[in-house]
Order: sequence, then C-alpha cells, then structure tokens
Amino acid sequence: MKRIGFILAGLGLSLCSFAQGVELDEEYIELDTTEVALPDSMEILVSDSTEVYPESMEADLNTLLTNWYMQQYAVVDNSCLENSVNVDYPDSVYIRKLSQLPTVIEMPYNSVVRRYIDMYVQRRRALVENLLGLSTYYMPIFEEALEREGLPLELKYLPIIESALRPDATSRAGAAGLWQFMVKTGKSMGLEVNSLVDERRDPIKSSAMAARYLKDLYGIYHDWALAIASYNCGPGNVSKAIRRSGGKTDYWEIYPYLPRETRGYVPAFIAVNYVMNYYNDHNICPVLTRRPLLTDTVQVTRRVHLKQISDVLQIPIEEIRSLNPQYRRDIIPGNIRPYALILPSQQVYAYIEAQDDIFAHDAELYAQRTSVEPAGIAPGTMVYHKVRKGETLSKIAQKYGVSVSNLRAWNNLSKSSYLRIGQRLAVSSKGAKKSSSTAVAASLAKSKSGSSASKYHTVRKGESLWTISQKYKGISAEDIKRENNLKGNAIRPGQRLKIPAA
Repeated sequence: MKRIGFILAGLGLSLCSFAQGVELDEEYIELDTTEVALPDSMEILVSDSTEVYPESMEADLNTLLTNWYMQQYAVVDNSCLENSVNVDYPDSVYIRKLSQLPTVIEMPYNSVVRRYIDMYVQRRRALVENLLGLSTYYMPIFEEALEREGLPLELKYLPIIESALRPDATSRAGAAGLWQFMVKTGKSMGLEVNSLVDERRDPIKSSAMAARYLKDLYGIYHDWALAIASYNCGPGNVSKAIRRSGGKTDYWEIYPYLPRETRGYVPAFIAVNYVMNYYNDHNICPVLTRRPLLTDTVQVTRRVHLKQISDVLQIPIEEIRSLNPQYRRDIIPGNIRPYALILPSQQVYAYIEAQDDIFAHDAELYAQRTSVEPAGIAPGTMVYHKVRKGETLSKIAQKYGVSVSNLRAWNNLSKSSYLRIGQRLAVSSKGAKKSSSTAVAASLAKSKSGSSASKYHTVRKGESLWTISQKYKGISAEDIKRENNLKGNAIRPGQRLKIPAA
C-alpha cells in the first residue's frame, strides 16, 4: 500500500496522559464556581480549578531543530514567526467561526472552550505550528480509518490532544501511541503488544482500532460528546457521572460529575478543531517541508534487525525507526509471521533485491539461538547421582566419564556391594571425559577458526572492484571477481562480496 505525504515524526513534543478504560472513583466535591454561558442560553456551573490541561499542551520544543526529520524535511520560516502576532476576537466571532465548521459533532462555545483556544493560539503557538506540519502526513491516515467506519472526520483531531501527533508517545499512566491506548484496551481491540512489537504505535493499525473503538462508544451513548469523554476516561466513569447527575445525558450537564481531566477533554477537542482550521486568522505559521516523502510497504518474513537494513541499503536508521515506530527493540520478528516494513518508495525495490544480503549482514551479531547444550561438569566438582531401575555401576561410570573403580572408591563400595533404586552416589568430575556439549563447542570453535580467512564486504555507493581490492592487502580485483563468480565488473550498492584469503 503506497502512502504519499510528509512526515516529521518524533518532534520532541510532550505527551498526553489520557487513557481509555481507566475507571476512576472520584467523588464530586463542591467548589467555588463561575458561570459559563452556552450558545443556547443554557447556563452551567464550572469551576476554573477543575480544569486539567493535556500534557501535550506543555510540550518542550527546545530540541525541535536538532530532530532528524526536522533537519531533513522541515522549513521554518523565521521571518513569519518573528512577525506573527496573535489576533484576539470577541466571543461572537468564535461562536460564528465554530458554527461554520462543516462538522457532524456539535461545537458549542463557552468560556472553558475559550480558555483552551487561548492556550493554543497564545502560549502554545510553536506547538500548533509543528502540529500543522505533522498533520500533512498523519491526517490522511486518520481520515481513511474514520471514513472506513463511517465516522465524522473531525475526530481526526483527537490524537493532537492525546499525543501531540507522536507515535512514540507514552503517558505516565502507560498509554502509548498516537491514540494513547492502554495495553489492556489495545489488546482487546486486536493490537499486538509484546517485548518486540507494540502496534499501539503503528499509525495505520492503531488508527483503524481507534475508529472501531470510537464507533463502539458512540453505540453506547448515541452522543458524540459523551463518546469522546468516555474515550478519555472509560465508559464506566461517564455512566457514573450520568447517575450522579440524576440521569442527565448532556455532556455539559454532567460536566461537574466527570473526572477532572475529562472535564477539559471535550473543550480541548472543540478548541483543536477551531485552531487547526482557523490558524491563519491568528497569524500562526505552519512548519512546511522541503519535499514530500513517498513511502511504500513490504512484508518481512524473516527475523531482521533494523540496523541490518540500514547498513545494506544505506538508509539512516533514524528514518527507518520513524517510519516503523511499532518495533520497540529495532527487531522485526518476521520468523513468527509476516510483518509490514515501511520504507521510502525508492528503496523498496533495493530491499527486495538485496534481501539475502540484508539477512546475511552481521548475521552472527543479531542471531538468536534456538537450542543450546549446557557445559559439562567442571573438573573437581562433586555431584550426586540417584540410582534408577536397571542402572549398573558400569553404566553410571560411563555416563559421567569416570572409571568403575573410582566410583567404588568415592562411595566406599566393595566388589560385592549391590546398588539399590534411589541410592545416591557421589561422582567426581576430576579426570572425566569431555561431555558431548564440550566436544560440540570445541568443534564449533575449530570450524570458526578455520573459516576466519574469509571476509565479506558490503558494496557502498561509488565503489568499484578496484577500489574495494585496495582495501584488502594482497587482493586484486580479479581475485574478487573469481571468488564471487562475477562475469563482469558491474556491482551494485548493498551487494555482499566474499573477499578471498590473501
């Protein structure tokens, strides 16, 4: 599947600690309140002190310009940033602009929503600038997943609140990925989470599961504000708030009964929809990109380390990691089942052609043993053997590589002594023969030393047989051709050549 877009993954933004299904048992406490007027003249009581801003709003952008993708693709218009000044509008303008958004989900305005808008367009302008740059890559992925489930496309802005569009985001509560799934929720939705693979961080798979989850939540309440709130704190807490309110089913009416962080979640969602559509009206300059990154997907059917791919294809490993954030330890366990690998599209054919070279590159370094024999008994160690039915001194002595006479001496046995089942015999390994595992290890060592004369060289861009031969003393270009059965002098980057012994 080919995707065309811009990617600026891993911008160093802070994370959001929201997580699904975390059932809180927070009792409603009466607090000092201020009135918040809704557009339909309904008034509710909301306390300023009950608001909890998402962690993504507190993003640290100090390391932004040193980020690999920012260096490769981002263009920051410093003149625009220096001259950008926020424009403040009266409430009536915000009400009008929100009402003009082409959304299915209701976007009401009040003082709580206004505070979130102000947070984004005033104090967190740099964050919005970078979110706009990231959105050119991620929004098409989100829209495709939402469209597949028949959901409102404005839900695509939820990951901005959840993770600041960082697939590697992990909250203090343990939620991870763009959509901030908890492990339990992710697994229940069919996402794989283990030591090597965390599909909560996979932009495509996690978006598909998030859309399904949101659809299920809407099926419970048939109200998008309540569904969005339950995405944050779990349906149990929303249902609890409904009960405490006396059975009311309007988000703004059950507002005081919701967990603290959820009280700000829907207002933040409304604010993000406003900011991502009207950023120009506040003189916010989006981060642009020098050129688009075209990507394509291949299936990996063998265990491979991302460094092996990086070395052979000459792709920075940071780029492969950013495109494939679901591989937690840089290992693709393709030996278990096929896994997707996203690469720049111009490298896909190079990968297919060089697969054998990739898997062979530093194979010993990344190999995982499937079986291993323990070492034999250390010399001078006294062990004990429990006699089993049918065993004789001769068989036991042969098993441990000792003599029958020594076995008798260590256990004070005479020639006329009989063995009984369950009897414990002391056995010393002093003077014992090498165990089979020791012999195997010696054989492997001998084999390894015997093959040490052969070396391998991975061809890099611009190299020829002659330049490669100059790197190995006593080796000519003809020697390399002969060793690798080459008919001509043509070689390709990533090709693995055997270097003969000098």
